[in-house]
Parts: sequence; C-alpha cells; structure tokens
Amino acid sequence: MSVFGLTACQNLPPIKTVQHVDLARFMGDWYVIAAIPTFIERDPYNPIEQYRQHADGSIATTFTFNKGGFDGPLKSYHPTGYVLPGSGNAEWRMQFVWPFKSEYLIAYLSEDYQHTVIARNKRDYVWLMSRQSRIDPKTYGELVAKIKAMGYDTSKLQVFPHQK
Repeated sequence: MSVFGLTACQNLPPIKTVQHVDLARFMGDWYVIAAIPTFIERDPYNPIEQYRQHADGSIATTFTFNKGGFDGPLKSYHPTGYVLPGSGNAEWRMQFVWPFKSEYLIAYLSEDYQHTVIARNKRDYVWLMSRQSRIDPKTYGELVAKIKAMGYDTSKLQVFPHQK
C-alpha cells in the first residue's frame, strides 16, 4: 500500500499557484484555521502567521501559538520568506535554518485577501488561513474542497482552536 501511495503522489501534477499576489496586501496577520501540520505545529492554540516585507524584498515571518492550551507557553518561530522571481509573487521559499529552504506555494487567495491556502507539491503540509480567527462553515467547506482537489488527504487536516 505504501508503494502505491508513493507512486500516486509522484504522479500528481504540480500545485497551481494563483496568478499574482499583491505583496503589500498579503502582508500582516493571518490566523491559521486548519493545517496538515509540521512537527513544530503540534497542539497549537491561537496560531497566527504574520508577514512583513523587508526593503530587500524578503519576508520577515513570525509564527506564534500557545502550546497545548490557550494558557500554554507561547511559542514563536521566525523564518524568512523569499519570493521566487517570475512567480507573480505566489511562490516563495521559507528558510527556518540556513541553508535549507522549503517550498511555500500560494495555491488559493480570495479576491478580498481574506482567505488563503498555502500548499506544497509533496502534499505533505498545507495551511488554510484567514484574516479573522473564525470562518463560516460554508467557506471552510469550500476551502477544504479546494485542498482535496489539489490532491491532499483532507482526513489529515486539523482544525486549530482560537480564543478570539
């Protein structure tokens, strides 16, 4: 079964990114509503990703959350994002530790810049984010359907609690 899963994953087409991202509009706070999380995102409460563009074009990123509960210890990570030239600002590389950079694809972005889906071609991690700490069930369902259509196993999607 794992050989079949590996083969199926390799045959998936690359994730299609949005055509263009206005970086100035994309900057700011994004609430992480749900994700197929990385190892650092285990048991997060109030997870927020914040972006700020430096003069050199790189993206200062701050990811914060309370670990294990709303009153849990505050965790904070500070990767740097690098926009790939010619990608319409929709494809980045995130660097947590030099020299390693991981893929960051803006696969969906609502016209009003209120909801986004960040994906990876490996289909190992995905993030559904919003400008608000809660989204209505219809919008959530539509975004999950988009994630599923990208080839993700949405049964692995975890909803993250927000207190606000």
